Amino acid sequence: MPANSVFRDFSTIPSARLQGAPRDRVLFVEIGEDSAGQRLDNFLIRVAKGVPKGHIYRIIRKGEVRVNRARASVETKLAAGDVVRVPPMRIAERENQTGRAAPLPAGKLDVLFEDRHLLVVNKPAGIASHGGSGIAFGLIERLRATRTDAPFLELCHRLDKETSGAIVVAKTRKALVRMHDLMKEGGVEKHYRLLVKGDWVNERQHAQFPLERYLLPSGERRVRVSADGMRAHTIFTLLARLGAVSYLDAELKTGRTHQIRVHAAELGFPLAGDDKYGDFAFNRELAQGVLGAPLKRMFLHARRLVFMHPVSGEPLKIEAPLPAECRTLLEALECPDELF
Repeated sequence: MPANSVFRDFSTIPSARLQGAPRDRVLFVEIGEDSAGQRLDNFLIRVAKGVPKGHIYRIIRKGEVRVNRARASVETKLAAGDVVRVPPMRIAERENQTGRAAPLPAGKLDVLFEDRHLLVVNKPAGIASHGGSGIAFGLIERLRATRTDAPFLELCHRLDKETSGAIVVAKTRKALVRMHDLMKEGGVEKHYRLLVKGDWVNERQHAQFPLERYLLPSGERRVRVSADGMRAHTIFTLLARLGAVSYLDAELKTGRTHQIRVHAAELGFPLAGDDKYGDFAFNRELAQGVLGAPLKRMFLHARRLVFMHPVSGEPLKIEAPLPAECRTLLEALECPDELF
């Protein structure tokens, strides 16, 4: 390989070949249609797998990364035909080994739908959607480490770490851009299943409390109801009253951080197992099996997505089965099977 190498349509090069490219040589990468519109930092994070994000941001700020021979910022949007100068990114072997996401174990992830443009999986609780805020790697990083032959994998939306259920991953930039447009236009119907403490009052209730994000002194992110917050709308539908708890469906009309959790708590019905906005004493009792089966997680599950395929236009209705721990608890509460 010559010292300065140009790859055309970089996104079609198998990632295994990219990982094997010498880290002590400059690469000139011509952007293809599938990478057009992506931010420079996100492009480099995707193609330079195994290189810490902090290092990538440093070389951009120092001007070592160039777009069409000019300095660029992390926010620079790439266009088809742009040539990106990628400088040497040699890192210590120990850092390289510990700075790489581990592949997902075989059978760990339940694939709900897949074609050449989209991948929809049933995310387990306890796995973040992506790395950041003290989390080294999330679902998307581990998916990329598992599917090393996939040139493009990007989240179309996010779920909280504690939330399980259906999450959409784009396999092409066209699908990603169109899914984002669908979501902005309200073209994706999202339904969640949740268990709350208390005897829910109304069969159907709209919660439209504006939500504001803030930080605790520790730096941890939280959300609260505030007149200064952003518009938020959740529709709660009662599925079953089960003694000390109620089983609900929640339809998201907006997608604010922690929206369902904060809206339910504001109405006086905190989510079972919620360690941020819930009833902590009740959560401890749940973990000990007070309802007939132990619950050691938050009971919030992204159950159903309904939308038109962003590329083919095919109508899609994707359903994610409830996790075993949630099903076991509902069975102990004698909830009808058809409501699962």
